[in-house]
Amino acid sequence: MIIDKLENGTEYYGLGGRIKKALEYLKGTDLAELEPGKYEIENDEIYAMVSEYDTKLVEGVLWEAHKSYIDIQYMINGSEKMGYTNAENIETTVEYDAEKDILFGTAHGDFVTVEEGMFIIFKPQDGHMPSISVEKPERIKKVVVKVLAE
Repeated sequence: MIIDKLENGTEYYGLGGRIKKALEYLKGTDLAELEPGKYEIENDEIYAMVSEYDTKLVEGVLWEAHKSYIDIQYMINGSEKMGYTNAENIETTVEYDAEKDILFGTAHGDFVTVEEGMFIIFKPQDGHMPSISVEKPERIKKVVVKVLAE
């Protein structure tokens, strides 16, 4: 897991060509103007999903993990807490769906606050729990760039 401000994104270009391209997309796009939906960047290897939703209380929310894709989650507006644990710590309650590249389960982990202008990178070994309220539920706008792991 990596967390930082987008203005420092160039520091992470060495993580791979696809991650570099994804971070360049975030820096070079007027994200506030994007409507919710899916945006192709490089076929199915890199794409962005823009969403707007209300953050949730942590109770009852499941942890998630992916096997094929890296998540780069960027906060366009608002802030939310995101949990982190090693994916091996997740006790699966909803089996892995290869088509959606996701599994869900329960675990214990740590939480960080991701504020407007910040991004967080979750690799396949990083279990995570996004969408959690910082103090109380609030409306946020976020983009998740899905990057096929190299």
